[in-house]
Amino acid sequence: MPLPLVLIGPTAVGKTDLAILLAQKCHGEIISMDSMQIYVGMDIGTAKATMEERAAVPHHLIDTNSLAESSDMGSYLKLVKEKEAEIIGRGKRPLLVGGTAMYVKGLVFGLFDGPGADESLREKLRAILAEKGPEYLRDEVLKPLDPVSAERLHPNDTLRVIRAIEVSKLTGKSFSEQTNQWEKKAPQENYRLVGLTMPRDLLYKRIERRVDIMMELGLAKEVKKLMAEGLEKNLTASQAIGYKELIAYYKGEYDLDRAVELIRRNTRRFAKHQLTWFRNNIEAEWYDVTKYDDKNVLADEILKRD
Repeated sequence: MPLPLVLIGPTAVGKTDLAILLAQKCHGEIISMDSMQIYVGMDIGTAKATMEERAAVPHHLIDTNSLAESSDMGSYLKLVKEKEAEIIGRGKRPLLVGGTAMYVKGLVFGLFDGPGADESLREKLRAILAEKGPEYLRDEVLKPLDPVSAERLHPNDTLRVIRAIEVSKLTGKSFSEQTNQWEKKAPQENYRLVGLTMPRDLLYKRIERRVDIMMELGLAKEVKKLMAEGLEKNLTASQAIGYKELIAYYKGEYDLDRAVELIRRNTRRFAKHQLTWFRNNIEAEWYDVTKYDDKNVLADEILKRD
């Protein structure tokens, strides 16, 4: 059987549609590698596969957690490996679609075996996050301890930021120094990595249109409903792009037009960060999706190289 296929690329590049085609063509099942799609109710802003798409191809690790339940990379990847084994056991091919860059890297390289969690320290860091925001936590708390990790991590990746601070404080040695095995390109022994890309100006246009569609579908109403269900208490989920800006809107920090403008801007920045990170850290086969008029042709091109 061919290796499990990991499909990576920036937000809005078209991973979901292509993953479904690939799964249909290779008798596969899809495992989400998106750290926010696990939360029930966070549907529009995380661009979850629709119920129709999930009916067409089995999807895993979507809607597994309530907002009251926390998640970390270690427990998430344990579930990924379990689902992967189940799919292979059924004679199907796992397609892992992401998403969250550090989860992909943790899957490929394995996890860093660092010190155990210090809940007292984590509570203090979460309080700083709640009071001063993710940029402050990364730039003012992490950066003096570990400038390499601060440069590498997106401020919204609060779980990783908190863990990097924790490791540095508990060991007296920066997280980046202790995980220098991750500086190497990803090995290809266990997975086949395929990346999707497109010219940046076209990607940014797709992002802006996607944000407009999300608003038309009711993203603002979704956020308001989730706020009533405790979204702000989940310090990771509440920092997701599309959610944090609308939370601020409902708190009266700016009007709706400004919130939408910030969602577009922050999504563009996130996509740029994803492209740079994947290119620099993951050795993958890259495909420019704009060179294929028909996604079926692209899917066939990918699969014929197995």
